[in-house]
Amino acid sequence: MVTQTLDPPESPVLFRLKTWSFTIVLALLAVFFGYRDLTGPHGLLHARQRREALAARRADLAALHARRMALEVRARLLRDDGLSKDLLEERAHQVLGFVGPGDYVIR
Repeated sequence: MVTQTLDPPESPVLFRLKTWSFTIVLALLAVFFGYRDLTGPHGLLHARQRREALAARRADLAALHARRMALEVRARLLRDDGLSKDLLEERAHQVLGFVGPGDYVIR
């Protein structure tokens, strides 16, 4: 004779919880990541701030680019092959305090 052990009957609430647990976990994960996508530091609600910061940085970049181009022109004029006498004299006035023979000094 084979003896069988009978397990106590499972409650219907526990049975439903087991069957729906994976779905509930997936739904909670979807809600969590959806909330983070909206409100997180890189979320959709911060897109306007990122666009404004990008526009400000592009303006800074354009100003730096213009300044660099001006400095490159000045550097080109200060090279030996293209030395500008006026630019050299201006730099001597600023850096060395040089005064030309025909210049008047007012203090």
